[in-house]
Amino acid sequence: MKKAVIFDMDGVVVNTEPIGYGANQKLYKALGITVPDDVYATFIGNSDKNIIQKLKDLYPIEKTHEELLKEKYKYYFEAFDNATDLALLPGVKDLIMNLHSNGMKLLLASSASKRKIEKVFTRFGLHPYFDATISGEDFEFSKPNPAIFLEAVERSGFTKEECIIIEDSTNGIKAAKAAGVYCIGYKSEHSMGQDTSLANKVITDFSELDFWNIQKLAPQPPRGE
Repeated sequence: MKKAVIFDMDGVVVNTEPIGYGANQKLYKALGITVPDDVYATFIGNSDKNIIQKLKDLYPIEKTHEELLKEKYKYYFEAFDNATDLALLPGVKDLIMNLHSNGMKLLLASSASKRKIEKVFTRFGLHPYFDATISGEDFEFSKPNPAIFLEAVERSGFTKEECIIIEDSTNGIKAAKAAGVYCIGYKSEHSMGQDTSLANKVITDFSELDFWNIQKLAPQPPRGE
C-alpha cells in the first residue's frame, strides 16, 4: 500500500519557472553573459547554489557565490511578489486535498530555497496538508543526486516501496530512479525541454490521480533499473 507522496514543487505544485526564467535573464544581462535555452534546461531541478556554481564554472564571472545568490534572489522575489497571475497548477490542490483526507502523508522535496518554499506555501495555504518540506539548499548535491528523496523517504517513516514521487524534470526523475522510488512524471505545457520517459507512469493532468488510483500502482522501481 502506498502511504506517502513526495511532491516536487516547481512545475508540479506551482509553475514558478517563468518567474525564475525572467529573474535569471535579468541576472545574466547584468553579468554580461548569454545562457542558451538548452543549457538553461539542464539547470532545472538543481538548487540555486549549485546553479550559481555551474554558472561560475561555465563563464568568467568575478562576483562571489554569495553576491550572485543575493542578486539572483533580488530579481526573483521582486517578480514573485508582483506576480498577480501566479496560481497552483490545475488540479493539484484537489489531488493534495484528496490524498490528505485519505490519510496519506505528504512531503515536499524541492530544489528550491527554503525562502521560496515558504513563499509558495504561505501564498497558497499549503502548510496544513504537508507533514514536511525539504529544501535542496540543505544538500551538497542537487538532483539527479537522490539525497533529497532519500531524506524525504526517511522522514516519511515508511519504506521506499510505500512512497511515490511526483516530478516534472529530467533531473528530478533521474533522482527518483536513483533513490529506487516509484515515480510519476507530470508532463505539461510548462515542461521546458524536460524528458519524462524514465518515469514509471506519465500523466498530463492531475485528474488522472487520486488516492485509489495511486493504490493500484505497480510496486516497481523507476525504469532503467
